[in-house]
Amino acid sequence: MGFSQMSNSFEMLILGRLVIGINCGLNTSLVPMYISEIAPLNLRGGLGTVNQLAVTIGLLLSQVLGIEQLLGNKKAWPILLGLAVVPAVMQMVLLPVCPESPRYLLMSRQMEDEARRALRRLRASSHVEEDIEEMRAEEAASQTEAHMTMLQLVRNSNLRMPLTIGVVMQLSQQLSGINAVLYYSTSLFTAAGLEEWQSKYATLGVGSVMVVMTLVSIPLMDRAGRRTLHLYGLGGMFIFSIFITISLLIKEMMSWMTFISVISTLCFVIFFSVGPGSIPWMITAELFSQGPRPAAMSIAVLVNWLSNFIVGIGFPKMQETFENYTFLPFSVLLGCFWIFTYYKVPETKNKTFEEISAIFTRGVDRYYIPPSRLPVPSLHRYLTPHRPSLHLFLPRTSTSVPEWSCPSLTLSLPLPSPASHPLLPISASTQETQDWYRIVKAKFHSTRKSRESSSPNYLLLHKKIGSDKTIEGGDGSLWGHRGEGGGPPVELQCRPPPALSCFLN
Repeated sequence: MGFSQMSNSFEMLILGRLVIGINCGLNTSLVPMYISEIAPLNLRGGLGTVNQLAVTIGLLLSQVLGIEQLLGNKKAWPILLGLAVVPAVMQMVLLPVCPESPRYLLMSRQMEDEARRALRRLRASSHVEEDIEEMRAEEAASQTEAHMTMLQLVRNSNLRMPLTIGVVMQLSQQLSGINAVLYYSTSLFTAAGLEEWQSKYATLGVGSVMVVMTLVSIPLMDRAGRRTLHLYGLGGMFIFSIFITISLLIKEMMSWMTFISVISTLCFVIFFSVGPGSIPWMITAELFSQGPRPAAMSIAVLVNWLSNFIVGIGFPKMQETFENYTFLPFSVLLGCFWIFTYYKVPETKNKTFEEISAIFTRGVDRYYIPPSRLPVPSLHRYLTPHRPSLHLFLPRTSTSVPEWSCPSLTLSLPLPSPASHPLLPISASTQETQDWYRIVKAKFHSTRKSRESSSPNYLLLHKKIGSDKTIEGGDGSLWGHRGEGGGPPVELQCRPPPALSCFLN
C-alpha cells in the first residue's frame, strides 16, 4: 500500500487492504485462543486482556500518526499505510520464539513429550504435572466433542448455549456503539459543539483513555471476574449513552452541555475498556473445550466483524435518521445485553476449560479436581458464604471449586466386596461425625452420573441435609449425618484414577 501512490495503482491499495484484512481476521481469533491455552489458570484473565491492550495501543498510534501535522496529509499518507509492515515484521521475527500450545500438542496431536517441553518453557518450571493432569481430564471429558466444523458446531445441541453466549458476547461488543465513537468521534464531538480542531484532539483523548483503562483492567480480570466486569462495563455504557443523548438534545439551550457530552463519551469509552473491550474474546475461547474451540472462534470472528461492518456502514445513515437520538438504539441494545449477561453468562474466573465446558453438558455443572491438588484426599464440610445454612462436602485443598449449595451428596467407590476396601479407613459400617470424612490414599476419576450405584460392588455414601439418613451400599454403609438447609442435589461418582468429578443438577 505504501507504493500505491508511486505506482499510481489503486489496485495495489485494494490488494494490500485485502491481505491485511485476512491477517487481521486470523489474528482476531487465533491470538485470544492461543493466550487462553498457554496461560496458567490464575493469570488467564489478565493475559487475555493484554491482547486488547495491544489493540488499543495500535489504535492510539494510528490516531496520533494520522493527524495532519504528522502523516495524515496528501504527501505523507503512503508512509502511514506502509507502516503496517512494521508489526508484521515483528511478528515474523518473534513468533518462532513462541512455543506451540501445550493443549494442542497433547490433546490434538498426542505429543506428550513436546507438550511437557512447551509447558516447562512457559511456566519456567519443571513441575508441570498439574497442568498435564488438567489437560488429560479435559481430554477425557471431551472425547465426544472431537474437532468440529462451523456447521457441525451450529447443529450440536449440547453446545448451542455456549455458542449462543459467545455470539451474544461478540454482539455486545460491536453493537454497543463503541465503533460509532471510534470511527466518527470527530464528527460526534463537532455535533456536540466543539470546534473542528478541538474535536480532533478530543479523539486522541478517546484513544488514550482506552489504553489507560485497558491497562487498569488487567489486574481486575482475575480478581473481580469476567462476568462481573462485563456487567459493570455494559451498565456504565448504558448510563452514559443516555447522557450522550440528553446532552445532544439540550446543547442548544445550555452551552455547557458540550462538555457533558465530551465527558460522557470518555466515560462511555472507559466502561467499554473495562468490560466489553476484551472480555467477549476471552469468554468465547474459555466456553469451549479443545475440539470445538477453533470453530467457535471462527464463528465469533465472523459475527464480530460483520456487526462491526454494519455499524461502520450504517452509522452515518443513523445520524441522518435519528439526529440527536442517534445513541438511543445503542442504549436499548446495551440494556438487552446486560440482561442476557446477568441471566445466562457464567463466571469463568479460576475455572479450568473442562469445568467451564461441563457447565453446559446436559444442563449439569461438573467440576474436576486433579489428584495433585489433593495431597490428603478427603471430604469435609464446606460452608458457603452466601447461604450460611447450606453445607457441601468437597475435597480439601482445592482452590478451583466454586461455591455450591446442596441438600445431598452421593459418593460411589468401586469395592471388591460389599464389606470392606483398602481405600477406606474403616470397614464399610456406619460411622457418624460432625465435621468431615476421610478416604485415605484415594485417587479419583471423573465419570458421568451413573445408575450403577445400586450394584453390590459399590459402597454408596449419602449425605441428606435436614435428616439422619444412611443408604446401604452392598451389605453396609459408611455414614449419615444431620444437617440443615436445602437446595439442588449433588452426586459424585468417584473411581480410580485420576480426578474427582462433582455433578450439580
